[in-house]
Amino acid sequence: MKKIGILGSGIVGQTLAGGFLKYGYEVMIGTSDVSKLAEWKSTAGASAHTGSFAEASAFGELIVLAVKGNRALEAVNKAGVANLNGKTVIDATNPIAEAAPENGVLRYFTELNESLMERLQQSFPDVHFVKAFNSVGNAFMVNPQFPGGKPSMFICGNSEAAKTEVKRIVELFGWEVEDMGMAEAARAIEPLCMLWCIPGLTKNEWAHAFKLLKI
Repeated sequence: MKKIGILGSGIVGQTLAGGFLKYGYEVMIGTSDVSKLAEWKSTAGASAHTGSFAEASAFGELIVLAVKGNRALEAVNKAGVANLNGKTVIDATNPIAEAAPENGVLRYFTELNESLMERLQQSFPDVHFVKAFNSVGNAFMVNPQFPGGKPSMFICGNSEAAKTEVKRIVELFGWEVEDMGMAEAARAIEPLCMLWCIPGLTKNEWAHAFKLLKI
């Protein structure tokens, strides 16, 4: 049974943890306050564990980074680079700024020719980051059901082996995988969160996902 370490105890981390548990994985959520996960742990089953960021990163054979974007670098440092080097890290973060959206458009603290995942990859070169699960709301992350069939999950990363590992998980969770290439592709994938949120922030419409159509 593969062990999953999740860095971040918010709704995204808990949702993805639930997906892994559903498919027989053993999961530890890392958090700065274990007590706030007491209810989650009591209902999640025997394969669900909680601990610090460092404990979760040491526990996991594969890691999920699911914190606010402005805390991503800090979270990796708390997790301990030695615990993460050589491992696949699913990067579900977005560089959302603290400023309010403008006409439904989120503000980012990165620029067009830079992404948060590139910052992470440059800061921690021996960690295998793969961008995924950043462009859809938590309600649809695991086994989404849409009339048009399986939606598309866009991923990218520098390690082909890590992307292969993530592809298996994304497909297990009910998605079609669209591999956009190397880490630079995160410059295009991260802003999909902006696009996904516009109908929600302007019309309170949140039940949608992206699909890439091909001929």
